[in-house]
Amino acid sequence: MASAEPEPEDAAEAEEAVYEVMPCDRMELSQRLAVEELITTEASYVHNIQLCVSDIRAHLQEKQLPELDLEGLFSNTDDILHVSRRFLKALEATAGLGQEQLLCISTLFQEFKEEMETVYKTYCASYDHALQLVESYRRDPRLQEEILDTLNATVPHTGASDLSFFLVMPVQRVTKYPLLLGKILENTPSSTSAHSALQAAARAMAQVNANINEYKRRREVATKYNKAEHLTLRDRLARLNTHSIAKKTTRLSRLLMHEAGIVAKTEDKEYDDLEEKFQCVASSVATLKENVASYLGHLEAFLLPTPHQCDLQMDQGPAQQQRRLSQLLQETVFPEFKQRVDRLVWQPLCSLSDMLEGPQQLVKKRLDKLLDYEEIQERKSEMGSVSYDEEAAMNTYLAINDLLVAELPQFNQVSLQLLGQILRSFSALQLDLAAQALHHAEKELEQLPHGRLPLPSFWKVVEDTLQQSGAQLRAFCQAFETVTPSPGTQPLTPAEERKVLSLVSKHGPDKLYQVTSNISGSRDLDLTLLRGQIVALLQGADTKGNTSRWLVDAGGPRGFVPAAKLRPYSPPQVQQPGVDLLTLESGTERRHSYQFPEAPRPQVATFTPTFQVVAGFSFAARSPQEVTLQAGQPVLVLEPHDKKGSTEWSLVEVNGQRGYVPSSYLVTVPVQDPAGWSLPV
Repeated sequence: MASAEPEPEDAAEAEEAVYEVMPCDRMELSQRLAVEELITTEASYVHNIQLCVSDIRAHLQEKQLPELDLEGLFSNTDDILHVSRRFLKALEATAGLGQEQLLCISTLFQEFKEEMETVYKTYCASYDHALQLVESYRRDPRLQEEILDTLNATVPHTGASDLSFFLVMPVQRVTKYPLLLGKILENTPSSTSAHSALQAAARAMAQVNANINEYKRRREVATKYNKAEHLTLRDRLARLNTHSIAKKTTRLSRLLMHEAGIVAKTEDKEYDDLEEKFQCVASSVATLKENVASYLGHLEAFLLPTPHQCDLQMDQGPAQQQRRLSQLLQETVFPEFKQRVDRLVWQPLCSLSDMLEGPQQLVKKRLDKLLDYEEIQERKSEMGSVSYDEEAAMNTYLAINDLLVAELPQFNQVSLQLLGQILRSFSALQLDLAAQALHHAEKELEQLPHGRLPLPSFWKVVEDTLQQSGAQLRAFCQAFETVTPSPGTQPLTPAEERKVLSLVSKHGPDKLYQVTSNISGSRDLDLTLLRGQIVALLQGADTKGNTSRWLVDAGGPRGFVPAAKLRPYSPPQVQQPGVDLLTLESGTERRHSYQFPEAPRPQVATFTPTFQVVAGFSFAARSPQEVTLQAGQPVLVLEPHDKKGSTEWSLVEVNGQRGYVPSSYLVTVPVQDPAGWSLPV
């Protein structure tokens, strides 16, 4: 039985229906292929990044090539791998969701856009630097050979000739996301709910790429200005030209108008707060560096033995134990402590200080660019337009300002964390030092006769010992005073005599005082004087009523000196046989004459004391400008100061040799022992 032929109208309708269905099928197929492309290329990308991190970088690390900057090459590839793995896992989980897959993919891009922007903008900003490193390694045959060896050993199937084959992958991937989403969007009917979601996802990834490009531009501007330049005066002068002088003059004029209130400053409270915190951190780091260096220097000086301790004969007893403890602290405990401070405190502190230099330069440059920006903005408001270079200068300021506002919060936070860790390490090291010193001291204390006494009994022994020693010292002083000749006065030079006569004529003889030891002025209006100088008392207190600081006249300069370092000065006068004492009269030249004190001294022969300067301690010269001294060796003082006027060093002559020695090593003693007296036994 023959089949019935279709009517012509039915055939036309069927053909029309076929043409309507086929385009929809092709669109769905293209959509499915685009989704598969997104997932498969993401899997391939993650695999290659994994090879880059776990194989290539690890192989280069094993080679231990100091010339290779692996951190500069691979940047934050670990962070990118971490985000991409999670993103791939979420993409693969959408495979069996049917019509909901496109909505899920759109949602994933929205969820990951902030993380992607964070990791990719850091990588893209440092990508140019990585390429520069690759190019520099390519010019070094040995390094290039090592890199090729690594590539052949780890990824031979890729045929890569250098690292740029892998380093470019993150840059390419983040720029491809909007294209892949656009391809899916093209094959998604606008009537479906997924169409608007895919549009939002595509716009989000396009914005991510735009933000990355803007961040990279800001970083390029910052890199140009944040390098600390150490230029010589000649280099700075070479940079001067008509344009630079005019620009600096305009900036200075603008700054002065700000300070004078003629023009208003551009207010940016957010930036001002951030800069204030940053400057506080920078100041704290600089102060801490100075304090740590000063602390170590003072601690080392405190532990060093003084010359008189080295010369003492301490063979046994508590004194010998104290010397042993000091030597242990100086030679063992302190060097270990200093090494740990250097490793855990000083080096991190210096690194933090170096890290602050770049932002400090950028902050300074922002102020310059702000002054330019204000000037150009004012001109633009008047004229309606500016030149291309002026527009570029305005954009430079905006880029620097935006970068500082975006990154200073995180930078301040990280700097404070590092500073806190450094301070905690320093505190812990000081506690360890104190514990070690106490431990060694307790070991020495156990060996002392009274080391195990109860505390009240120990203090009773200390008090009795001090009273006994005080009584012995007083008895010695009394015995010494009965046989010691009256103190003599050093002969004065003619210039000093004229100075003393001038002081006597101005203030009277009862106002004269002699400096007993060197005085180094440390405050305003303080005088710096040498031992033996004569001064006249003007006032027995300073301006605040402090009686320990006296106002004196040093024969020209006037100022304050410690009262404890002055003693009344009354030079003894002796009447020469056949010579009458000269009386001070107007119009008569006044001279000093010397005589012995009128008070008789039993068992003491009369003599004229003369004095000389000798070395109180031995001193080893450390440079050609210094001279070596032996304790007790006579010296001739040529100048009681160095070339800069500092009284801490004196120019002397010893055995025909001239050089500088510490002034504190010199003492004045009688030339010979007077006959008829001796120290009490």
